Amino acid sequence: MMTFFRYFSLFFICTQCLVLQAQEQSKVDFLEADVVLYPNAETKTINGTVSYTFTTLAKVDSVFLDAKHMTFTKVLLNNRSVKHIVDANRITLFKKLKEGKKYKLELTYKAEPKQTLYFFGWNKEDTTNNQIWTQGQGKYTSHWLPSFDDMNEKVVFNLDITFHEKYQVIANGKLKSTNTTNGLKRWQYTMSNPMSSYLLAFAIGKYSVKKQVSSSGIPIELYYYPKDSAKVETTYRYSNEIFNFLENEIGVPYPWQVYKQIPVRDFLYAGMENTTTTIFSDAYVVDSIAYNDTNYVNINAHELAHQWFGDLVTEVSSNHHWLHEGFATYYAYLAQKEVLGEDFFNWKLYSTALQLDKFSQNNKGESLINPKASSLTFYEKGAWALHALVHKVGKDAFKKGVKKYLEKHKYKNVTVSDFLKSIEEASGTDLSDYKKTWLEATTFPTDKAKAILKKTSSSVASFYMLQKELSVSKKPNSVIIDRYWEQTTSTELKNNIIEFYSKSLSKAVKDNILKSNNVMLRKTLALNTPKILGEDVSFFESFLTDESYTTIENILYKLWIYNPEKRVDYLDKTEGVIGFSSKNVRQLWLALAIMTKEYNVDLKAEYLKELRGYTSEVEYFETRQLAFSYLNDLFYLDDTNLKDLIHATNHPVWQFKKFARNLVEDLLEKKEYKKKLEELEGQVSKADFKYIKSKL
Repeated sequence: MMTFFRYFSLFFICTQCLVLQAQEQSKVDFLEADVVLYPNAETKTINGTVSYTFTTLAKVDSVFLDAKHMTFTKVLLNNRSVKHIVDANRITLFKKLKEGKKYKLELTYKAEPKQTLYFFGWNKEDTTNNQIWTQGQGKYTSHWLPSFDDMNEKVVFNLDITFHEKYQVIANGKLKSTNTTNGLKRWQYTMSNPMSSYLLAFAIGKYSVKKQVSSSGIPIELYYYPKDSAKVETTYRYSNEIFNFLENEIGVPYPWQVYKQIPVRDFLYAGMENTTTTIFSDAYVVDSIAYNDTNYVNINAHELAHQWFGDLVTEVSSNHHWLHEGFATYYAYLAQKEVLGEDFFNWKLYSTALQLDKFSQNNKGESLINPKASSLTFYEKGAWALHALVHKVGKDAFKKGVKKYLEKHKYKNVTVSDFLKSIEEASGTDLSDYKKTWLEATTFPTDKAKAILKKTSSSVASFYMLQKELSVSKKPNSVIIDRYWEQTTSTELKNNIIEFYSKSLSKAVKDNILKSNNVMLRKTLALNTPKILGEDVSFFESFLTDESYTTIENILYKLWIYNPEKRVDYLDKTEGVIGFSSKNVRQLWLALAIMTKEYNVDLKAEYLKELRGYTSEVEYFETRQLAFSYLNDLFYLDDTNLKDLIHATNHPVWQFKKFARNLVEDLLEKKEYKKKLEELEGQVSKADFKYIKSKL
């Protein structure tokens, strides 16, 4: 009989869990959380305690929190032990709770996260790269904190984190205090308003900080590695201007106490808008040359805009994801318009309209309220939908409606209907047709977008005229292009002429580009010139010293390929150039130097050794991927490179992991590499070798 009752009780509890997993906790409102964390870099684990305060909106007999693969040593409800069960995804408490009463839940736990909390560089020779950082992305904070895989549960989170005193700990909220004991430093951060738990974040590393204050008095903290002090201005260029602009443009004060930006290594995305604490890829920490190729300006503005659109007001579900990404994208473009000019803004919209039109023509178009839509749809079509709405209702009504929408729903969850209702009330306009055309339709309304661009941008309108004239005129293309080139002062228009019609450029236009010293125009010409032969050789040789790592890499390769008699000269001229964080120019240079028979014969072994070293785990993942590609295509992968590759098959950045796994599959087709990989099984961890073993 006792066995039966035990079985029945277990069956009842498990059944309740299954029911709970299919429900939201609409009858429970979590209010505040005090989180105490102890990350352990050596074991890649985290120990913590979290105390939640919540109220019940009706009678309930159970409460759950999402908790992935955690062990709990203490579970208290109002300071008393409570019946609970723990599975791979949740902890569920069983207790009859009264309506309208406030409760305190305290959990002490340990987690060994396989995702969301990342440890980089620890136990390696290069201690300068030691970092810990988080990436919640929608619903994954429950891998390191018992929390909520549900954006609709908003809580005031306070984070208390203890770590080694030599490191900086940066987290959501305002820094309340720090204190150091026995080499460990405790950092206490507090929040004043609620947020979704996916926006919780912290980063640990060795940082310096540049502090600014916005026009409205908000503290702005710009973090950087001490070695990158010379890159702070170029990395964070326009940060204060962007902040001040967005506050004014949105019409609602920045909704949090402070704003921080932290670069981290091998980040999974470009950036993430954690509340008050944006984390972004350190690939965007750039010098003055790299700034001309790729910079942080757009991402800076995009993640800041999310502090209103996504953090202050949060989507109810992914059906309303446009309210996050479309808005952040559009306001980032508006911020760039403020600091880079209206021509830049219009041509950016022109470029995305081309992408969206092509997407639609290939029958890949998507509705903006499709929860499974692509990034192109949510970001770029979303931005276009807002731009079209501004032109439909007018800037003043749009701004008034946005302000009303944010103020009415602040610190809450929203739907597309909530936003449209605010705009309709502010403008007195029925948006039914707009909704069908821009939000519900799968096709992109190219003609409407084109009409807006022609009306608002004289340079884009000129380009449309040029395209039409080239298609109907009997005159040589170069003659027509020359005329448009001479008549315009728009660098963006000239840049697009080069991109689309590089084969039709006259010598006069090319000479104009050469003499202009315009980095962007020269780069576009370099990228759109497939071969460098004859009279073009001397023309392009000066490009090797341009302030663009993209240009230098591209031109060095083409000159080396098509002009073998001058290879030594080209290598001498570019010997000291490193390039981006991926070391793109340096790695190309090493490969070409090794393959140039007459070049520094005594140093070839050193060049190869350097190139091989770039597959190491201490390097940025794009550096490693480039090195793997060069070694595999041109030389060979030695045992150390292969061990680095094996480890890369489990890398958290999915693009790099996919590349590594694809390369492994290719190598396993070759007998010599297959044998080498088999022999390395005992020299790497079982976890790292797991993928290889599955393919053998």
